[in-house]
Amino acid sequence: MSATRPRIAILISGRGSNMRALVEACRAGDINADIACVLSNKAGAPGLDYAAAHDIPTLTISHSDYPSREAFDAAMNQALDAYRPDWLLLAGFMRILTPVFIDHFAGRIFNIHPSLLPLYPGLNTHQRALEAGDTRAGASVHLVTAELDSGPVILQGVVDVCEGDDAENLAARVLGAEHLIYPQVVKWLTQGELSIDGQRCLFRGSDIIKPGRWYNGRLTEPETH
Repeated sequence: MSATRPRIAILISGRGSNMRALVEACRAGDINADIACVLSNKAGAPGLDYAAAHDIPTLTISHSDYPSREAFDAAMNQALDAYRPDWLLLAGFMRILTPVFIDHFAGRIFNIHPSLLPLYPGLNTHQRALEAGDTRAGASVHLVTAELDSGPVILQGVVDVCEGDDAENLAARVLGAEHLIYPQVVKWLTQGELSIDGQRCLFRGSDIIKPGRWYNGRLTEPETH
Protein backbone atom coordinates (compact mmCIF):
# COMPACT_ATOMS: atom_id res chain seq x y z
CA MET A 1 0.00 0.00 0.00
CA SER A 2 1.10 3.56 -0.59
CA ALA A 3 3.13 5.24 2.17
CA THR A 4 0.69 8.14 2.20
CA ARG A 5 -3.03 8.01 1.47
CA PRO A 6 -4.27 4.86 -0.26
CA ARG A 7 -4.98 5.19 -3.98
CA ILE A 8 -8.16 3.85 -5.56
CA ALA A 9 -8.96 3.11 -9.20
CA ILE A 10 -12.65 2.80 -10.09
CA LEU A 11 -13.89 0.92 -13.16
CA ILE A 12 -17.24 1.79 -14.72
CA SER A 13 -19.24 1.15 -17.88
CA GLY A 14 -22.11 3.61 -17.50
CA ARG A 15 -23.37 6.39 -15.29
CA GLY A 16 -21.23 5.28 -12.34
CA SER A 17 -23.64 6.01 -9.51
CA ASN A 18 -21.59 3.89 -7.10
CA MET A 19 -18.49 5.70 -8.30
CA ARG A 20 -20.19 8.96 -7.39
CA ALA A 21 -21.01 7.67 -3.91
CA LEU A 22 -17.36 6.70 -3.43
CA VAL A 23 -16.07 10.05 -4.70
CA GLU A 24 -18.44 11.92 -2.42
CA ALA A 25 -17.37 9.84 0.57
CA CYS A 26 -13.71 10.62 -0.16
CA ARG A 27 -14.39 14.32 -0.62
CA ALA A 28 -16.37 14.43 2.64
CA GLY A 29 -13.52 12.79 4.53
CA ASP A 30 -15.47 9.63 5.32
CA ILE A 31 -12.95 7.63 3.30
CA ASN A 32 -9.29 8.49 3.86
CA ALA A 33 -8.13 7.76 0.30
CA ASP A 34 -7.60 9.40 -3.07
CA ILE A 35 -9.33 8.43 -6.30
CA ALA A 36 -6.34 7.88 -8.59
CA CYS A 37 -8.38 7.40 -11.76
CA VAL A 38 -11.68 6.29 -13.24
CA LEU A 39 -11.50 3.85 -16.16
CA SER A 40 -14.30 2.90 -18.53
CA ASN A 41 -14.55 0.47 -21.40
CA LYS A 42 -17.06 2.82 -23.05
CA ALA A 43 -16.07 6.26 -24.31
CA GLY A 44 -19.54 7.69 -23.81
CA ALA A 45 -20.00 6.54 -20.22
CA PRO A 46 -21.68 9.43 -18.35
CA GLY A 47 -19.63 8.67 -15.25
CA LEU A 48 -16.50 9.86 -17.02
CA ASP A 49 -17.92 13.37 -17.27
CA TYR A 50 -18.65 13.38 -13.54
CA ALA A 51 -15.14 12.21 -12.72
CA ALA A 52 -13.54 14.80 -15.00
CA ALA A 53 -15.66 17.54 -13.44
CA HIS A 54 -14.18 16.56 -10.08
CA ASP A 55 -10.61 16.70 -11.40
CA ILE A 56 -10.18 12.92 -11.39
CA PRO A 57 -8.07 11.49 -14.23
CA THR A 58 -10.17 9.42 -16.63
CA LEU A 59 -9.22 6.60 -19.00
CA THR A 60 -11.14 4.94 -21.80
CA ILE A 61 -10.02 1.55 -23.07
CA SER A 62 -12.58 0.10 -25.46
CA HIS A 63 -12.83 -3.68 -25.29
CA SER A 64 -13.87 -3.71 -28.93
CA ASP A 65 -10.36 -2.56 -29.91
CA TYR A 66 -8.82 -5.84 -28.75
CA PRO A 67 -8.97 -9.34 -30.25
CA SER A 68 -9.64 -11.13 -26.97
CA ARG A 69 -10.66 -10.58 -23.36
CA GLU A 70 -7.10 -11.37 -22.33
CA ALA A 71 -5.64 -8.71 -24.62
CA PHE A 72 -8.12 -6.15 -23.29
CA ASP A 73 -7.28 -7.05 -19.71
CA ALA A 74 -3.55 -6.77 -20.42
CA ALA A 75 -4.10 -3.27 -21.79
CA MET A 76 -5.99 -2.29 -18.65
CA ASN A 77 -3.19 -3.68 -16.50
CA GLN A 78 -0.64 -1.51 -18.23
CA ALA A 79 -2.78 1.62 -18.08
CA LEU A 80 -3.76 1.19 -14.44
CA ASP A 81 -0.25 0.36 -13.25
CA ALA A 82 0.76 3.90 -14.15
CA TYR A 83 -1.62 5.18 -11.44
CA ARG A 84 -0.27 2.84 -8.72
CA PRO A 85 -3.67 1.86 -7.26
CA ASP A 86 -3.82 0.10 -3.92
CA TRP A 87 -7.34 -1.09 -4.60
CA LEU A 88 -9.53 -1.45 -7.67
CA LEU A 89 -13.27 -1.02 -7.30
CA LEU A 90 -15.65 -2.34 -9.94
CA ALA A 91 -18.68 -0.06 -10.00
CA GLY A 92 -20.99 -1.21 -12.75
CA PHE A 93 -18.11 -2.45 -14.90
CA MET A 94 -19.89 -4.72 -17.35
CA ARG A 95 -17.04 -6.94 -18.47
CA ILE A 96 -16.10 -10.43 -17.32
CA LEU A 97 -12.48 -10.26 -16.20
CA THR A 98 -9.94 -12.94 -16.99
CA PRO A 99 -7.06 -14.25 -14.86
CA VAL A 100 -4.78 -11.88 -16.80
CA PHE A 101 -6.37 -9.03 -14.83
CA ILE A 102 -7.45 -10.80 -11.65
CA ASP A 103 -4.06 -12.38 -11.01
CA HIS A 104 -2.25 -9.12 -11.74
CA PHE A 105 -4.21 -7.32 -9.02
CA ALA A 106 -4.93 -10.34 -6.83
CA GLY A 107 -6.47 -9.52 -3.47
CA ARG A 108 -7.03 -5.88 -4.41
CA ILE A 109 -10.18 -5.99 -6.57
CA PHE A 110 -13.66 -5.52 -5.14
CA ASN A 111 -17.07 -5.56 -6.78
CA ILE A 112 -20.62 -4.64 -5.88
CA HIS A 113 -23.24 -7.05 -7.19
CA PRO A 114 -27.01 -6.37 -7.12
CA SER A 115 -28.16 -9.49 -5.30
CA LEU A 116 -27.76 -11.19 -1.95
CA LEU A 117 -24.98 -13.51 -3.04
CA PRO A 118 -24.70 -16.45 -3.41
CA LEU A 119 -28.18 -15.90 -4.85
CA TYR A 120 -28.36 -14.76 -8.48
CA PRO A 121 -24.83 -14.28 -9.81
CA GLY A 122 -24.74 -12.76 -13.27
CA LEU A 123 -27.43 -10.59 -14.84
CA ASN A 124 -31.16 -9.82 -14.36
CA THR A 125 -30.86 -10.24 -10.62
CA HIS A 126 -33.93 -8.24 -9.61
CA GLN A 127 -36.27 -10.02 -11.99
CA ARG A 128 -34.93 -13.36 -10.83
CA ALA A 129 -35.55 -12.41 -7.19
CA LEU A 130 -39.13 -11.41 -8.01
CA GLU A 131 -39.80 -14.59 -9.98
CA ALA A 132 -38.48 -16.65 -7.08
CA GLY A 133 -40.93 -14.96 -4.70
CA ASP A 134 -38.19 -13.61 -2.44
CA THR A 135 -39.33 -11.31 0.35
CA ARG A 136 -35.97 -9.55 0.56
CA ALA A 137 -33.42 -8.49 -2.02
CA GLY A 138 -30.25 -6.48 -1.94
CA ALA A 139 -26.64 -6.08 -2.95
CA SER A 140 -23.30 -7.57 -1.95
CA VAL A 141 -19.75 -6.21 -1.83
CA HIS A 142 -17.28 -9.02 -2.42
CA LEU A 143 -13.66 -9.72 -3.20
CA VAL A 144 -13.18 -10.50 -6.88
CA THR A 145 -11.80 -13.96 -7.63
CA ALA A 146 -11.55 -16.03 -10.80
CA GLU A 147 -15.08 -17.42 -10.53
CA LEU A 148 -17.77 -14.87 -11.46
CA ASP A 149 -19.49 -13.25 -8.45
CA SER A 150 -18.17 -15.96 -6.13
CA GLY A 151 -15.49 -14.26 -4.05
CA PRO A 152 -15.92 -13.86 -0.28
CA VAL A 153 -18.79 -11.53 0.62
CA ILE A 154 -17.90 -8.72 3.03
CA LEU A 155 -21.07 -6.65 3.39
CA GLN A 156 -24.65 -6.79 2.11
CA GLY A 157 -27.39 -4.20 1.87
CA VAL A 158 -30.87 -5.67 2.33
CA VAL A 159 -34.21 -4.21 1.26
CA ASP A 160 -37.73 -5.57 1.53
CA VAL A 161 -39.53 -6.71 -1.60
CA CYS A 162 -42.85 -4.87 -1.61
CA GLU A 163 -46.18 -5.89 -3.06
CA GLY A 164 -46.45 -4.70 -6.63
CA ASP A 165 -42.70 -4.38 -7.12
CA ASP A 166 -41.30 -4.72 -10.59
CA ALA A 167 -37.63 -5.11 -11.47
CA GLU A 168 -37.20 -1.38 -12.06
CA ASN A 169 -38.44 -0.05 -8.75
CA LEU A 170 -36.81 -2.88 -6.82
CA ALA A 171 -33.53 -2.02 -8.54
CA ALA A 172 -33.90 1.62 -7.48
CA ARG A 173 -34.26 0.66 -3.80
CA VAL A 174 -31.36 -1.76 -3.98
CA LEU A 175 -29.23 0.96 -5.55
CA GLY A 176 -29.82 3.13 -2.50
CA ALA A 177 -28.44 0.31 -0.36
CA GLU A 178 -25.44 -0.04 -2.68
CA HIS A 179 -24.52 3.59 -2.08
CA LEU A 180 -24.27 2.85 1.64
CA ILE A 181 -22.41 -0.43 1.68
CA TYR A 182 -19.67 0.18 -0.90
CA PRO A 183 -18.26 3.28 0.85
CA GLN A 184 -18.49 1.44 4.17
CA VAL A 185 -16.33 -1.43 2.93
CA VAL A 186 -13.76 1.00 1.51
CA LYS A 187 -13.78 2.90 4.80
CA TRP A 188 -13.00 -0.37 6.63
CA LEU A 189 -10.11 -0.90 4.20
CA THR A 190 -8.65 2.56 4.80
CA GLN A 191 -9.00 2.16 8.56
CA GLY A 192 -7.21 -1.18 8.54
CA GLU A 193 -10.24 -3.02 9.90
CA LEU A 194 -10.57 -5.07 6.72
CA SER A 195 -7.58 -6.85 5.21
CA ILE A 196 -7.07 -9.47 2.54
CA ASP A 197 -4.89 -12.56 2.84
CA GLY A 198 -4.99 -14.43 -0.45
CA GLN A 199 -8.69 -15.16 -0.90
CA ARG A 200 -9.47 -14.69 2.79
CA CYS A 201 -11.18 -11.52 4.00
CA LEU A 202 -10.17 -10.62 7.54
CA PHE A 203 -12.21 -8.25 9.67
CA ARG A 204 -10.21 -6.97 12.64
CA GLY A 205 -7.80 -9.82 12.10
CA SER A 206 -10.29 -12.70 11.98
CA ASP A 207 -11.87 -14.57 9.08
CA ILE A 208 -15.29 -13.29 8.06
CA ILE A 209 -17.70 -16.19 8.49
CA LYS A 210 -20.88 -14.18 7.90
CA PRO A 211 -21.06 -10.89 5.98
CA GLY A 212 -22.21 -7.74 7.68
CA ARG A 213 -25.63 -6.40 6.67
CA TRP A 214 -27.16 -2.97 6.30
CA TYR A 215 -30.91 -3.19 6.77
CA ASN A 216 -33.43 -0.50 7.67
CA GLY A 217 -30.65 1.95 8.51
CA ARG A 218 -28.84 -0.45 10.82
CA LEU A 219 -25.34 -1.76 10.12
CA THR A 220 -24.32 -5.15 11.49
CA GLU A 221 -20.58 -5.75 11.38
CA PRO A 222 -19.32 -9.03 9.89
CA GLU A 223 -19.19 -11.97 12.24
CA THR A 224 -15.72 -13.40 12.78
CA HIS A 225 -14.28 -16.50 14.40
